[in-house]
Amino acid sequence: MPRFAANLSMMFNEWAFLDRFKAASDAGFDAVEFLFPYEHPAEKVGLALAGGELEQALFNLPPGDWNNGERGMAAIPGREAEFRAGIETALAYVHETGVKRLHMMAGHADPKDPAAQKAYRASIAYAADKLGEHGIDLLLEPINGKDMPGYFLNDFDQAAAYVRESGRPNVKLQFDMYHCELIHGDVGARLEALYPLVGHVQIANAEGRHEPDGTKPDYAKLFSQLDSLGYAGCVGCEYRPRAGTLEGLGWFAPWKRRA
Repeated sequence: MPRFAANLSMMFNEWAFLDRFKAASDAGFDAVEFLFPYEHPAEKVGLALAGGELEQALFNLPPGDWNNGERGMAAIPGREAEFRAGIETALAYVHETGVKRLHMMAGHADPKDPAAQKAYRASIAYAADKLGEHGIDLLLEPINGKDMPGYFLNDFDQAAAYVRESGRPNVKLQFDMYHCELIHGDVGARLEALYPLVGHVQIANAEGRHEPDGTKPDYAKLFSQLDSLGYAGCVGCEYRPRAGTLEGLGWFAPWKRRA
């Protein structure tokens, strides 16, 4: 049976960030994820997590200047020192939350540019080795070009190639079914083929990035497929509620944590 993690960057926005943990717990979730915690002291994030008796499933390494459009630094030559400093920043939150996987955003760069490819490979190697010292998996996620034009990592096969090429067991694929549907379609077939590389799964309806209650992709079938594959990790609910968070949780009722 899938275990779901509420994405607190997109869900429960009716509450202040540090209050979203309890709101998610009260709604029946036993795990959470979010994009970035860095605007809040690490110890406060840890306390909010513990207060809701929640597991931290995932968050992202620092992405650069997000408010000015940056979406990561890993594939951008010349940003190595800032990228490495970001890993040290993230480790403070690792220790407070107990998270076991971090996503590394690549940034805006041409995926065919040899300099960007070289920088990305070097970032994977450095981050994987550094995080591996703390028992942390490094995740690589392809992101569709409609939501994030110009993003370096925009193809699941390309991402899988970087995972395999790294030769590091803690480098894994972040399999967002929403992005897979928009980039490739036929999510089930790709999940089957790439499953040995998968370290985390995320979901959203492909039509509007809302609750996973439609037919594109077919989540009833995909959740059963995850069970048949033996996936024991969390499924991140990285979607934007159509109306309110609580009002949109009808799809979640069969899986919610019981008191």
